[in-house]
Amino acid sequence: MDDTAEKGPALQMTSLLCTLHDHLDDVNWCAFSAKLLATCSGDKTLRIYNTSDFSELSFSPLSGHGYSVHCCCFSPCGQFLVSCSTDATTVVWSMVTGEIEAVMEHPGRSPVRICALSPDSIHMVSGASDGTLALWDFPSKQLRRTGAVNDTTMVACSFSPCSQVFMTGSTYGDLRLWDLNMNQLHAEKNAHDLGVTCCTFAPSILSGGQVVQFRLASCGQDSLLKIWAINKFSSGAYKMQRLHTLTGQSAPVLSCAYSSDGQLLVSGSVDKTVAVYDAKNAVLLYTLKQHERYVTACSFSPTSPLIATGSMDKTVNIWRLEDGCSGHGGKSMSGESALTSGEGRNSAGRLKLLVTDWSEEDVSEWLVEEGLERLVDKFRANNIDGTELLSLTKETLASELLIESVGLRNKLLRKVEELKSESACSGIPDEFLCPITRELMKEPVIAADGYSYEREAIESWINTKNRSSPMTNLPLLTTLLTPNHTLKMAIGRWKTSH
Repeated sequence: MDDTAEKGPALQMTSLLCTLHDHLDDVNWCAFSAKLLATCSGDKTLRIYNTSDFSELSFSPLSGHGYSVHCCCFSPCGQFLVSCSTDATTVVWSMVTGEIEAVMEHPGRSPVRICALSPDSIHMVSGASDGTLALWDFPSKQLRRTGAVNDTTMVACSFSPCSQVFMTGSTYGDLRLWDLNMNQLHAEKNAHDLGVTCCTFAPSILSGGQVVQFRLASCGQDSLLKIWAINKFSSGAYKMQRLHTLTGQSAPVLSCAYSSDGQLLVSGSVDKTVAVYDAKNAVLLYTLKQHERYVTACSFSPTSPLIATGSMDKTVNIWRLEDGCSGHGGKSMSGESALTSGEGRNSAGRLKLLVTDWSEEDVSEWLVEEGLERLVDKFRANNIDGTELLSLTKETLASELLIESVGLRNKLLRKVEELKSESACSGIPDEFLCPITRELMKEPVIAADGYSYEREAIESWINTKNRSSPMTNLPLLTTLLTPNHTLKMAIGRWKTSH
């Protein structure tokens, strides 16, 4: 289950595709389906756009809420849109007609701040400003269970990719994991000082031995974006561990979202910037600066290399990610592109080098990323570059670098061994091989189990194997396949270099 050897996406180019100016108040949320973009606002409306050209649909705007609309999300098939509001309702809209399919009144009639649909479309959760949660049966729109966390406001919610658990975040600063019976499985107190603002599960499931692992990103008023591992053990117990703390923004981080393949992570901040990270390696790739006020919302398209960001400046920006590795080094940008150079780009460049080619600065950055920042000064003083790093031994660490802590020496040597094993892999990277055919993928797609497969192979499997997952043997809750653009580009670059 250790994914330290997995390579994140190489640096891409980013350009501003268009800006949508239709809302009359703060944009609070944005969400993509396969073909549509939905945005919602303090102006009480939702607006729906076609992602092929970002023209507004004929039935847009949707005007059914009495107050500010805080959140919206599509059903996995894209047939329905769900929105919630200060008016204490959660509304289900048809994306065929734009008509209201159902209005669910929150228990206690408290303003609803967050709503989330399970990936299997069976459940929906709404969270309110009085700390209450409502779990709904989505097909019937019936209330199933309620729960609450006292003295707080629910502002964040996300279902796991298996649809069996969900995470909530509140202004109290805690993250809480719940099952479908509204039992609390885990509470991470003080996950973010001063309050959580958003949380989102990564789309993939990692499994190994007796443990199933999910990844979760959360952000908050402490100006931090955090990545967590949530382990489920065969006993049914859950354990939550913080893997990374990302500090690419200088003010409260209000929103975060994973790409559909889990490779990228985007966040929006009070500092008016949008940060895009390599989620696997926790590296800042670039910072987008185009909004004039707080960035309150962000979302990745599941089918196209697009990001939508919404702001208190009343606009929604659409950004296009483009493969920028064909000899340009990320520098040949159009005039309207908004990449700011800095350490994020240098770090991403380091990831593409052999360790023996690392500079002293590359080694310092690696130490910080691995939680070994206290060694940076010693390494710099002794001019340790990549080649020197790989040759370190217990003896040299103790006698020449004078590192007294046995635990620190052992941790460093373990990390160095991981680097060596990565460098030794000269064959096709395993993540480039289809789990079914074990051949290099040409058209990788992500299935409902979170794994990537060759399209033809998984389609054939689904047609002949009763819709079970090739990796987990569990039922595939949907046959929807999502193109894995990032993986396809990575495979293309690998083929070119080999």
